[in-house]
Amino acid sequence: MRHRIAVVGSGPGGLTFARVLHRHEYPVTILERDPASDARPPGGMLDLHEGLGQLALDKAGLLAEFQAVSRPEGQAMRILDTAGTVLRDWRPRPDDRANPEIDRGQLRDLLLGPLDVQWGRGVTQVVPGPRGGVLVHFADGRRETFDLVVGADGAWSRTRPAVSPVTPHYTGITTVETSLDDVDTRHPDLARLVGDGSMAVYGVNRKLVAQRNSGGHVKVYAQFRAPLDWHSNLDLADAEAVRSSLLTLFDGWAAPVLDLLRHGTAFVHRPLYVLPVSHTWTHVPGVTLLGDAAHLMPPLGAGANLAMLEGAELAESIATGAGDLDVAVRAFEERMWARAGKWAKITTAGLERLVSADPAEALAVFDQVQPS
Repeated sequence: MRHRIAVVGSGPGGLTFARVLHRHEYPVTILERDPASDARPPGGMLDLHEGLGQLALDKAGLLAEFQAVSRPEGQAMRILDTAGTVLRDWRPRPDDRANPEIDRGQLRDLLLGPLDVQWGRGVTQVVPGPRGGVLVHFADGRRETFDLVVGADGAWSRTRPAVSPVTPHYTGITTVETSLDDVDTRHPDLARLVGDGSMAVYGVNRKLVAQRNSGGHVKVYAQFRAPLDWHSNLDLADAEAVRSSLLTLFDGWAAPVLDLLRHGTAFVHRPLYVLPVSHTWTHVPGVTLLGDAAHLMPPLGAGANLAMLEGAELAESIATGAGDLDVAVRAFEERMWARAGKWAKITTAGLERLVSADPAEALAVFDQVQPS
């Protein structure tokens, strides 16, 4: 008899887990609080690494489909100083497939495929039973029991309290996101400034990053060190007030760079939270975590990749293993903790250097990762 398995959350990690199980004809229930796949904007681009996210897609049988829609040219990276001088302009080779970009929406649709998601099933609590079985409480008052619940429900996971009392803490660095549409037609100068991939400008304790998405869409991220309540006298719903505040914060930077903020549409506040670098827990039968629910770290390209590979590996262990389900989950957790701990250290140190009092530190990070 096959186990009743549920995954909470339909992000990249949860969907990869479900898709690999589906490939092995193993049933899984996907629980998602959003009422539909398009209920919220999917977000910006993701770069999927060869040994992480791309490996996960290969395990799901989706690598060829990913390669058909991904953007290898999106790996390009340009760095400017605050005066607008180009310091680095790295472009990938035509055959470079190390970290091609893909829109989050395209990746979501690719992973969804034939999967049957239970939309509008908001989970409020996960309670392991004393004699096996895990009780899932839903926002509508219903309850359902599973043999295994996998929490892939992000930073503020409702599954995590079943295994760990730890909650994310603020890094001291916040992000305000905006975007530009139809950039090649409406803002051709900015389109050329950003290029095919990403452009970054580093100042003292702040940075501005623009990232090209498909369809002429550009995401812009203003990131800076500030207390969590930095906006206490600012109405975040007032786009013009937020724009004015950001232009003051980045005052003195080159006019073309600031035009990314001047022409931005709505602004979204995203303070950066993380879990402790070496977050682990005492194993609880019937419940486990993956992705941000397990190891929330700075957004420097590792999070989604790790979540997808973890989902694929856990699904393979369950679907192909002849042993005990709990043994497979325990072994998965040990592997996940070791790998995620290494990446958490790398990304935490990276964030400190990329948003620091010395902008030269950010350039040094780039030169280490992408030497000329």
